[in-house]
Amino acid sequence: MPPVVLDRAAARPLAVQLADALRTAAAGGVLRPGDRLPSTRELAAALRVSRTVTAAAYDQLVAEGWAAGRQGAGTFVVGSAPAGPAASAPRPRVPAQLASVVDLRAGSPCLEVLDRAAWRRAWRAAGDLAPDTGPEAVADPGFQAAVTGHLLRHRGLPVEPSAVLATGGTSAAVAEIARLLPAGSRVGVEDPGYQRAAGALRAAGVEVVPCPVDDDGLVVDAVPDGLVAVYCTPAHQWPLGRRMPAARRVALVARARAEGWWVLEDDYDGELRYDVAPLPLLAALGPDVVVHLGTSSKVVSPTLGTGWLVAPPELRADLVAARTATGNRPARAGQRVLAALAASGDLARHLRRLRRELAERRELVVAELARAGVAVGGDPAGAHVLVPLRDRAAEQAVVAVAAGSGLAVDGLDRHRTGPGPHDPAAGLVLGFAAPARAELARALPVLAGVLSEVP
Repeated sequence: MPPVVLDRAAARPLAVQLADALRTAAAGGVLRPGDRLPSTRELAAALRVSRTVTAAAYDQLVAEGWAAGRQGAGTFVVGSAPAGPAASAPRPRVPAQLASVVDLRAGSPCLEVLDRAAWRRAWRAAGDLAPDTGPEAVADPGFQAAVTGHLLRHRGLPVEPSAVLATGGTSAAVAEIARLLPAGSRVGVEDPGYQRAAGALRAAGVEVVPCPVDDDGLVVDAVPDGLVAVYCTPAHQWPLGRRMPAARRVALVARARAEGWWVLEDDYDGELRYDVAPLPLLAALGPDVVVHLGTSSKVVSPTLGTGWLVAPPELRADLVAARTATGNRPARAGQRVLAALAASGDLARHLRRLRRELAERRELVVAELARAGVAVGGDPAGAHVLVPLRDRAAEQAVVAVAAGSGLAVDGLDRHRTGPGPHDPAAGLVLGFAAPARAELARALPVLAGVLSEVP
């Protein structure tokens, strides 16, 4: 790495300064084609900035053609930027209020509505419990009770507390299940879809099979034969943001039974609908073939590092046996904090505030972009919308121009599960939970200007 100096007092965002420095180094031969750049984490630590800054700079360089990412290997210098919209698109003036990067990528929780006093009370309550004397392979009993109540109240799923298995989160649960599958197993994953789940499957030696989605979610009839499991997000498809209708849910469960699949139901954004009540969970339709997965990361905070799993008894027993044999199990601290939040009523109050806040933020996003003539896609749910774009060249250009304007945005292409003859739609996966409300309000007109700048 060449030396990089960032001026924190300058009006230009740090991500823009970093991208300019690396681009200059590549153009001048200091960085040569094939050189591997540090990871975003390493570079952020070295420069004492957030990973948002380094990730935005890398995204811009990749979009412009100066760098390229290789899965599992890192980001490498390519050489020269290609001609085209991504390299030549005009950049709107960077307004002073966006002198620091605003992160509009999806996947982060809305911490602005989290009651910090309730948060501290829950940690104190968890700390009052006696320390463990040994590993617990199933779950903390208080956590099981909290999840049971949550699933019944918010998702309409009646389960016994003993049926709840604690996990380290959705991706961790997928990885655990994958390690139980026979060698050479093939698992279907939505395309586009959640890449952490796909990565967890690949890391366990499972063959990931891309499965197409449409406006109704996973296309059941297009799922290939010969699978042992299918992973999907029926409540609010990631990243297209649509829910799977009842008829398709029934068809998915019926096919799973007929062909002997497990259906891994990631209940992404299941608690966050703003128009109508959520549809019944797949786990309610097919408890014999569906593994229900939930997490506290998006509705509370990843700090807890905890999620839950409800599975058919035989699979649950295999998971517990594997944990007992290896000692690999989720920590109970986060489980106890979530249980304390639930027991005090603070979790239910938080979810009410969260739904109200995110619904208002979504209306703000839709209205601001509509004023600029930009329509958004996806159901009134969750914490992200899809902004359709003409093609992938336009998508890359918008990502690059937005980075130059102090906005970190995410293109749909990054969520492709694999090459294939699936829908080549392009767009932005626009999150609105992470920034403060005032910050989001300042950023949206800038984004609207960026979208109008790119043809």
